Amino acid sequence: MPVKIRLQRHGRKQAPFYHIVIADSRAPRDGKFIERIGTYNPMTVPATIEIDNQKAYEWLEKGAQPTDTVNGILKYKGVLYQKHLQRGVKKGALTTEQAAEKLTTFVDARNKNIVSKVEETIKAKQEFQVKVFGIPKAIKPVAQPEPEHVEETVARTEVTPVAE
Repeated sequence: MPVKIRLQRHGRKQAPFYHIVIADSRAPRDGKFIERIGTYNPMTVPATIEIDNQKAYEWLEKGAQPTDTVNGILKYKGVLYQKHLQRGVKKGALTTEQAAEKLTTFVDARNKNIVSKVEETIKAKQEFQVKVFGIPKAIKPVAQPEPEHVEETVARTEVTPVAE
């Protein structure tokens, strides 16, 4: 039985929302699945991805094949990099501590990138509000499963109204 890691579509028309699932490759797209390991919402900027990295890694080790989109998601979240590092540990090229350090460095850099994208999006929305309405409206940040310091930096960002 070939097993795939793929997306299962939910949401309404023109507003997709996906569950990342482990399913038999012969099952329909939105049909039976073995296990749900996360969600993917492409409608937010940047896209919201919540995935259980450990379960995804375990399924990859068992031989599950990700689809193209899920492969990109797993690269983005560092699961495929974790698999790569573990292969190096098995061959003796790295120690477990070195692999863990490299993985945390990669994940931290990725999280900083996500935080900067969120801040840029909020800043662009506020600038647009100033151009259109003259006074910036309070923009709620998109809920991201990121560290607590993201909300603090967003709260400190203030735009003063432009006097004409």
